Amino acid sequence: MPDTGFLALFLVGLLGGTHCVGMCGGIVGAMSMGGKAGWGMHFAYNGGRILSYVAAGAIAGALGAASLGLEGQVPARMVLYFIANLMLVALGLYLLGITSALAFTERAGQGLWRRLQPLTRRFLPVRGVAQAFPLGLLWGWLPCGLVYSALATALAAGSAGRGAAAMLAFGLGTLPNLLLAGLLLARLNEFVKRPAVRTISGLLVLGFGIYGFFGLMRLSGWI
Repeated sequence: MPDTGFLALFLVGLLGGTHCVGMCGGIVGAMSMGGKAGWGMHFAYNGGRILSYVAAGAIAGALGAASLGLEGQVPARMVLYFIANLMLVALGLYLLGITSALAFTERAGQGLWRRLQPLTRRFLPVRGVAQAFPLGLLWGWLPCGLVYSALATALAAGSAGRGAAAMLAFGLGTLPNLLLAGLLLARLNEFVKRPAVRTISGLLVLGFGIYGFFGLMRLSGWI
């Protein structure tokens, strides 16, 4: 995965804020009810969530790196590179408003989430950091098209460390929207919803993916 992929994932996390708030905003809003939740609880919840992303990214990066050690590693590298850039194109289309571009990915983790979701009840209602952090760890595995698409990109990162870094970049992008949910969200949400902002960011991420496809074609000798 080229270094531009890290920037692309950060932008996807940041500009996909409406989707993130839709998936996780209920928990964040519940912590903010009555003004009882301080910054510590919000940081704990989001820290746990991003840590799960990083762990998943490390696993994906390690699996991708291991596949390159198999016989015929050049074709394997090309397949991973193709998947990574295909996901960047899908993410770019999502930011441009074509929301169905990610729908197929959200079915992938339903089985795992059915097993994890009952565990979240142990930490509700959230009364402090001791409940917020493990709840974030669990909520990080919620089936989400944005997360799974970013994770597919991390497959081509080249190593567990780079896969973890890719998902860290994505997670940090999602942080402002969720950290400020119920606090300063209105202004930030207004900014990320601006058509010009989403169009420019969507075209940028889409461009990263298309550029990657040209690199794949050069690698294959097609151009």
